[in-house]
Amino acid sequence: MEDVGSAVARVGAVWLALVFALIVLPSALGVSLGISEAYMWVLMKTLEWATIGIEKGVKKPQPQMPKTPAANGIIQRDETPMEKEIARLHRANFEFSDIFYFCRKGFEAIVEDEVTQRFSSQELVSWNLLTRTNVNFHYVSLRLTVVWVIGVIVRYCFLLPLRFTLATIGITSMIVGATMVGQLPNSSMKNYLSELVHLTCSRILVRALSGTIHYHNKENKPQKGGICVANHTSPIDAIILTNDGCYAMVGQVHGGLMGVIQRATVKACPHVWFERSEIKDRHLVTKRLREHVADKSKLPILIFPEGTCINNTSVMMFKKGSFEIGGTIYPVAIKYDPQFGDAFWNSSKYSIVSYLLRIMTSWAIVCNVWYMPPMVRKEGEDAVQFANRVRSAIAHQGGLTELPWDGGLKRAKVKDTFKEEQQKNYSKMLVRNGSVGSLSTRAESD
Repeated sequence: MEDVGSAVARVGAVWLALVFALIVLPSALGVSLGISEAYMWVLMKTLEWATIGIEKGVKKPQPQMPKTPAANGIIQRDETPMEKEIARLHRANFEFSDIFYFCRKGFEAIVEDEVTQRFSSQELVSWNLLTRTNVNFHYVSLRLTVVWVIGVIVRYCFLLPLRFTLATIGITSMIVGATMVGQLPNSSMKNYLSELVHLTCSRILVRALSGTIHYHNKENKPQKGGICVANHTSPIDAIILTNDGCYAMVGQVHGGLMGVIQRATVKACPHVWFERSEIKDRHLVTKRLREHVADKSKLPILIFPEGTCINNTSVMMFKKGSFEIGGTIYPVAIKYDPQFGDAFWNSSKYSIVSYLLRIMTSWAIVCNVWYMPPMVRKEGEDAVQFANRVRSAIAHQGGLTELPWDGGLKRAKVKDTFKEEQQKNYSKMLVRNGSVGSLSTRAESD
C-alpha cells in the first residue's frame, strides 16, 4: 500500500513539475512555447476532416434553405413600420382591419420571438465533435465515431485534469498574492504589484481554458480614469480582458469561493463591490463610481451594461446608469468562435459549476477582442441616447445583431411601458390622420 502511495506521489510531483515548467512559468512571463499554437493547428485539421466526412457521409441531399432573412430563423419577418403597414390595409381612417397588423405581430412573437432565442446556445453550422444533440449530426461512419470517442477521452481524461490544475494554481495565486499585496501601504509600488498579480493570474486562468485570444487596435485600450464597457456573453469575459490589461471590477458581493476572491482582490485593487441592498440605490452606486472615475490614478472601470449574458449573437439594451457617471467611455467588442466551444452561460439552465465543467471539457476558447476609439457624451445627448450610440458601435464592430430589448427579460415579464408605447404610437397615428376627430363627430351625430 505504501508503494502505491509513493508511486502516486511521484506521478503527482512529475505532473506538477511539467505543468509549472511548460505552462505556468511561460504564462507568468507572457511567453509562448508554441504548444497552444500546435494544439490549435491539430484541432483545426481534425474539425475540417470531420466536416468533410459528414458532408460525404450524408447520402440524402439536404434541402437548400431559401436565401432570405428567414434562413436564420423559423419565419420571415416584415420590418415595415406600423404606419406604413396599416396604410396598406386602407386609405381612410380607423377600420377594424387594423387589428390584422397586431395579430400578425403577436403570432410572430409566439412562433419565434427576438428575445428568448438570445438566451439559448448559438446553433452551429457544422459539428465540432462536442455534442450529438443537433438533429443534423447523426451517425455517419465508424471512423468519425472512433474520432469522437477519442475526443471524449482526451477532453475528460487529459484536458480536464490539466485545466483543473491550472485553474487551482491561478485562483490560489490570485488569493494569496492579492492578500499579501493588500497588506502594503498605498503607494505606486503597491499599485504595480497589484497589477502584476492580476495580470499574471489572469494569464494562467486563460491557459486553463486553452484560450486563444486575438486583440485588435491596442492603441485604443482603456486608460486610467476611464470606463470600459463591453458586451456580455460569459463570466470569463472579465478574464479575457484582464489577460491584456488590469481593470477595476464592478459587481455584487458574492459568497463562497467567489466571495473569498472578491475580499482578497479588493484589498490590493480598487474594485467596486456592492451589497444587494446598495445596488437597489442607484444614486449611491452612481456616487461611488463617480468618485472612482474622478481619481485619474485608478484603473479604468470595467462594466457590462447589459446586466446579463447574451448568446454571442446579439447586443441587447445597455442600462443607462453606466453612462450617467460622466467621463470617457472606452467601448470593447467581444466575439467568441463557437466552433471550438460554447462560451455562453445560460444561468437560468446551468449552475456555475455545470457551466465551468462544460467550458473545461470543450476544445478551446477562441475569441476576438476589438478595442474601439473612446467616446464621450455629446452636447444635448441624454444617457439613453449615449448608451444606444455606444451599443450600436459595439454591435457593428463585433458583427452582432442590435436589439432594443432589456436583457432582464430572461427572468422577468415584459414591462407595461413597452405595451403602452405601442398603444401611444397607434393613437398618435390616428390623431395625425384625423380618425379620432371623425369618430367623435360620428358619436355626437348618433
